[in-house]
Amino acid sequence: MILYFLQNYFPEHLFTNLFRYISFRAFAAALFSFLFVTYFMPKFIRYFRREALGQVVRDDGPQSHFQKKGTPTMGGLIILWAGTLVGVIFCRVDQAQIWILLFSFVASGAVGFWDDYLKMAKKNSKGVSFRIKMLSLAAISLIVIYWATSSGIIRPLVQLPFFKNFQLDVGMWFYLWGFLVIVGSSNAVNLTDGLDGLAIVPVMTTAFVLMVISYVAGHALFSSYLSISSLQGSGEMAVFLAGIIGSGLGFLWFNSHPAQVFMGDVGSLSLGAVLGTSALLIHQEIVLFISGFLFVMEALSVIIQVFVFKSSKKRVFRMAPLHHHFELAGWPEPKVIVRFWILSIIFAVIALTTLKLR
Repeated sequence: MILYFLQNYFPEHLFTNLFRYISFRAFAAALFSFLFVTYFMPKFIRYFRREALGQVVRDDGPQSHFQKKGTPTMGGLIILWAGTLVGVIFCRVDQAQIWILLFSFVASGAVGFWDDYLKMAKKNSKGVSFRIKMLSLAAISLIVIYWATSSGIIRPLVQLPFFKNFQLDVGMWFYLWGFLVIVGSSNAVNLTDGLDGLAIVPVMTTAFVLMVISYVAGHALFSSYLSISSLQGSGEMAVFLAGIIGSGLGFLWFNSHPAQVFMGDVGSLSLGAVLGTSALLIHQEIVLFISGFLFVMEALSVIIQVFVFKSSKKRVFRMAPLHHHFELAGWPEPKVIVRFWILSIIFAVIALTTLKLR
């Protein structure tokens, strides 16, 4: 929107020329969202403390987590506001990709807000039922896929990294594929968000990978050289994802151990949905799987634990998700967090190699 304003009212101004560059707007979006979060988050924390609106801790969780009870939650609301403003102000609003991302971001955040609100209202760790939450996220994913395919932004194709020009046309199965990507990503981030700062760093590393690939896919020369499908308008997604990274950095300032605020489901579900939707819009779902493999590990640990326990009444892990297993094994919380961050960086680097190894 800001580019449209400058082009219409200051066509020859220096700022107009600068804002034509995606790289400049991406930097501006990251800086804006970082400053927005760092300015409003302290006010948000003070309000939640004053109103005694805090985190509800699971009764069956690790004993060390009981000290977190009452910590302000739903800090993801500030990330949601920052990301929405970035999409409207710094991105070209004539590109449908941005509106699809914003819809996925805000709608999933609304589901998370509903869940967080019920948890605080009932003063227990159970909010929206799992079935209703899944149905809501499924509806959002199907709308996203229909919107993207019917408008011609993407085709029902699945691409594999490390292979040049490999495309598998899956037809109507693309709806199931897209559902698994968006809903799976959203829930995986939600499961990972269990320790101070644990989820937000891998969100940022994964967003960085998708930001780079979005920029490459939107650049005819770079996409041709690196054998990436050229997708008109995908460069604008890089601006939006830069805003997500900036807001994530701002949130980490307050969410690092010991956390002053938690993101809540309103943050984890919306951020996970954005990662899944972004990957879908640039046909890089497998790259999302690689770069976000930490989220995959966390989700798989829950699936394995539930399946084995229901079939044999035995546990594979001391507790799921996986980060709780290491806590109960005697790792201090900061050590679990930092080691998981290191893994997320390694997975992101591996994912970036797919740009060249084709």
